[in-house]
Amino acid sequence: MHARPTILLPLVLLAILAMLTFWIDYSVQAPEPKVDGSNRHDPDYVLNNFITTRSDEKGDLRYRLTAEEMRHYPDDDTTELELPHFTRFEIGKPFTLIEGKKGFVSSDADKIEFVGDVKVVRQAYNGKGEMVVLTDRLDVFPDDERAVTDRPVVITQEPKTVIHATGMIYDKKNQTVQLMNRVKAHYEKPKMDISSTPNDLNRRAADAMRLELDMNATANQIDRRVRPAGAVQPEIKLNLSKDID
Repeated sequence: MHARPTILLPLVLLAILAMLTFWIDYSVQAPEPKVDGSNRHDPDYVLNNFITTRSDEKGDLRYRLTAEEMRHYPDDDTTELELPHFTRFEIGKPFTLIEGKKGFVSSDADKIEFVGDVKVVRQAYNGKGEMVVLTDRLDVFPDDERAVTDRPVVITQEPKTVIHATGMIYDKKNQTVQLMNRVKAHYEKPKMDISSTPNDLNRRAADAMRLELDMNATANQIDRRVRPAGAVQPEIKLNLSKDID
């Protein structure tokens, strides 16, 4: 009369153990890869001759970004550009053009990374020559009007100003360039225009003398053979509207 419960109890325990074993095995198994392509870094759309612009609250054009080809990747919501050109506009001030071989736009579009033969051109204005910055990588923050790199840079400005450095912060809003390390500068006084007024000549001569003294002081700091222990080379900050004429 009592044999059936005695037999059923081990069977129930075995069934529970089997179910527990199956559940543990199912829990530790890696999920099967999706076959919908969401895990692949493939573009979901491609645009040729890509152009996008942004305006301010008054409707004035702030910047324009173009590229020969734009590819958007849904897995990380990033955008890749071929031969990108970025132009920053501001009323009454010179425009700035940035170009490179490739560009990468962050998912929130607050940063554009330019890679390969990067060139920054600031338009000539108010008698000041065109300024060109060359490097191999540059991070541009359009809303902050800044461009940053930790790579070697070469800055040239007509007629014969050449600056070499490693690391740069370009501030369009404040018209300054901050050079971080290994700064070397070559500067030649521009020829005076004999048609200029005496006040213009005096101002230009004073500006040239001041910049030459600044450049010489910078060169002395950089080329100094002996530095105190633990000394750190100071950063060099140039004002584009004053120091580079």
